[in-house]
Amino acid sequence: MVTVETKMTITTSQLFFLVFTAILFSSAHFSAQSSNEDEEDVKKSHFPDGFLFGTSTSSYQVEGAFLEDGKGASNWDVFCHVPGNIMNNENGDVADDHYHRYLEDLKIVQSLGVNAYRFSISWARILPRGRFGEINPRGIMFYNEIIDNLLLRGIQPFVTIHHHDIPQELEDRYGGWLNPLIQKDFVYFAEICFEKFGDRVKFKAFWKLFFWQF
Repeated sequence: MVTVETKMTITTSQLFFLVFTAILFSSAHFSAQSSNEDEEDVKKSHFPDGFLFGTSTSSYQVEGAFLEDGKGASNWDVFCHVPGNIMNNENGDVADDHYHRYLEDLKIVQSLGVNAYRFSISWARILPRGRFGEINPRGIMFYNEIIDNLLLRGIQPFVTIHHHDIPQELEDRYGGWLNPLIQKDFVYFAEICFEKFGDRVKFKAFWKLFFWQF
């Protein structure tokens, strides 16, 4: 009778892989079991008093009405109208038609149960030609309507003063933000916003990055 012995050798790396796989499987199984046992719905009551739950939009993305009621052309209006600049040559001329449907939109915001809403003000809707033209009263009226209706619904308005769209007039005159002259225009625009909306808006933002209280 001949006995044949066979030896199986396992390298260190193979042994490590097997052990690691076993640990990983056990960990995943335990985690899934714990998750099922301890899972708990997140509730507003879990957050501190004064915590703000919100949603947000930006003017060019939702408003539409790009040359309506006295609004001037913005740099994005002009850029998006150049064939080939945007995929499928799409633009924000109509967008979500928020300018005409804002009451309906705010009802939807309220239905989400949030208590904060950040939106941006179209510079060209307030000042169609920057500081080189007149204030557009219809633009002021539109944003007053939004702010007042938010407050009536118990929603805190967060206002972005500038969200990348500026009056095309400023691009044509001196190149927009590439020229220090833009500082005078932005200060003028910001002062108008503070004057017209500052009595009801606690927070303003610039490019969505910095917030400060009125």
